[in-house]
Amino acid sequence: MSIPPKPKRHYHLIRSVNLKNLKNVFWNLHTPELYERILANGEGMVSHIGPLVVSTGKFTGRSPNDKFIVKDAETADKVAWGKVNAPYDPEDFDRVYEKVKAYLQNREVYALDAYAGTDENYRMPVRIITELAWHNLFARNMFVLPASHDELDGFEPEFNVIDVANFKGDPEIDKLNSETFILVNFTKKVILIGGTEYGGEIKKSIFSVLNYILPQKNVLPMHCSANMGKNEDTALFFGLSGTGKTTLSADPERALIGDDEHGWSENGIFNFEGGCYAKVIRLSQEAEPAIYKTTRMFGTILENVVVDPDSRFANLDDDTLTENTRASYPITHLDNIIKEGKGGHPRNIIFLTADAFGVLPPISKLTPDQAMYHFLQGYTAKVAGTERGVTEPQATFSTCFGAPFMPLKPNVYAKLLGEKIAKYDVTCWLVNTGWTGGAYGVGKRISIKYTRALLNAALDGSLEKVAFTEDPYFALNVPKECPGVPAEVLMPVNTWNDKSAYEQSAKKLAGMFVENFKKYATDETGKRLEKSGPPQV
Repeated sequence: MSIPPKPKRHYHLIRSVNLKNLKNVFWNLHTPELYERILANGEGMVSHIGPLVVSTGKFTGRSPNDKFIVKDAETADKVAWGKVNAPYDPEDFDRVYEKVKAYLQNREVYALDAYAGTDENYRMPVRIITELAWHNLFARNMFVLPASHDELDGFEPEFNVIDVANFKGDPEIDKLNSETFILVNFTKKVILIGGTEYGGEIKKSIFSVLNYILPQKNVLPMHCSANMGKNEDTALFFGLSGTGKTTLSADPERALIGDDEHGWSENGIFNFEGGCYAKVIRLSQEAEPAIYKTTRMFGTILENVVVDPDSRFANLDDDTLTENTRASYPITHLDNIIKEGKGGHPRNIIFLTADAFGVLPPISKLTPDQAMYHFLQGYTAKVAGTERGVTEPQATFSTCFGAPFMPLKPNVYAKLLGEKIAKYDVTCWLVNTGWTGGAYGVGKRISIKYTRALLNAALDGSLEKVAFTEDPYFALNVPKECPGVPAEVLMPVNTWNDKSAYEQSAKKLAGMFVENFKKYATDETGKRLEKSGPPQV
């Protein structure tokens, strides 16, 4: 059991980042103390039964166009520069840094010392310095706390985050895209965040740092959830928003290792985080009872959730402020967890996709090269009506299921994944939680009952023993049978009334796969993997 850190106050200097003349530093406050500061500062309110409710203002999600990585001798030849990893000049960083230091003079700040990672061999000590008290509580929920007071006394951060939510940059002078900025400096080991109150920027900036550092130590960082069965078999679940990653990994028969970010070292799997950051819009008590329970617990932060001003009851169905309502809570708010946040090498890897074209099989067994191929693609699909102008299914590809957070060249991650799959003899699956019987608007969503039956059969090993057949458009190995699932559901063409429409839709999506993968076929590994995708149609 973790010992709560002892708070330190009245320090007017933070040496690790050379912050001077601070009015006060609140060091490692307990959750109740942070509640008191948050309420005293007018940063939020307490809702029914105890969660804290906050608004993030005009930014209810990340600001990907405002994130930059400092390009210098350390990063110049390693980072995959482009729109996602935009370069930033070291001199411009130094100027913004000095402005932030000046801004914080004679102000109160909140400092948290914690770790990113549960594996003592690879965890990264981080110091999170925030202008807002609730941002410090967010960090306390999301990172791994030191286990003793002695550990805190000798704490030396490897990376520092300075979050000044109310400070705005000058786009013209500071060479930014807006007043908001997320600036990552790998040489100075400092992250500057300003002009946004969205708490997720803190979590994701540290994830990006780990994605840069860990592959250089032969550790694969992954944007995935992980759980463990009763036989101590670990499974990984990759998937973009809307694919069912959180729902399917929160299996009552399997204990959760972590919800979102993990590393894979020679020791096995380890969680990067000490908490969860779950999307809660229209959260159902019946479908997701464990997560729903956390929205009624002390210590949970509800972001942009609408609350009745009199009763203080939270309305999880209200999307007035945003569709991206969130709950941040310590993982210990859940009952069925692996408290150490670690597991053995995975026995199974699941890639989840919500195919709105309705042509991918509900489950397919992947070869190691196919696993690397689909890992690079990171495919899912947006459905009509989710965004303005989207009138038909729209393919979405996100490298390694986490493109915004991957600083290195994509094939670095894919090659590392392939090496680990081979070394530890991992079975890989592609699971479609999207549409069947037709594309979105014609077909219907695949029954979660069938998805769970397929996953259970994959995870317990029984699905590997059945006969398989090859899908002609995507070269995927599809099982011919599975207990609890009608045989005709397993091969998509059998569920379509209009076979010619199916063929047209399948060829269209296969062509998108082929076209998208061309950007990865730039080296020997990429050219080999290209052959693991759909036939050149």
